Amino acid sequence: MNRVVLVGRLTKDPELKYTPSGVAVCSFTLAVNRNFTNQAGEKDADFINCIVWRRPAENAANFLKKGSLAGVDGRIQTRNFEGQDGRRVFMTEVVAESVQFLEPRTTQNAGSNNSQRGNNNSQGSQRTSYNNQNRQQNNNYTRVDEDPFANDGQPIDISDDDLPF
Repeated sequence: MNRVVLVGRLTKDPELKYTPSGVAVCSFTLAVNRNFTNQAGEKDADFINCIVWRRPAENAANFLKKGSLAGVDGRIQTRNFEGQDGRRVFMTEVVAESVQFLEPRTTQNAGSNNSQRGNNNSQGSQRTSYNNQNRQQNNNYTRVDEDPFANDGQPIDISDDDLPF
């Protein structure tokens, strides 16, 4: 059985290419933290090369970027080819059957806004003001991952007729 499931962050922006027959292929490197610490008490990470094909490749290239948290489900593949110096090169990588985007786009965009803020301070403050206005306007909406009953303090009134069982 050859099965791999990984969760990690991209070390750089994904690279999308197309084969001569027009099939999309996206490659990226995933930094996956180890569950234990080294002798210095620090966590190490493994840097794992991943590739994904066809429509999922285009989606990964469009929605992931450096630092994005992603989940990969696939298999390990080893291939070899002749390098530029004429020696045989062996490469082990994960061929992803599915790539899951594990952060909402707003979290990813906030990180890019912070990196851009250092380049032009006036634009950064305009973005901050705009983002704050959006947050204030969206206060009436509940995010999917938030508990709608948290911090309410009121008992929930549910009759037996409302229960599905």
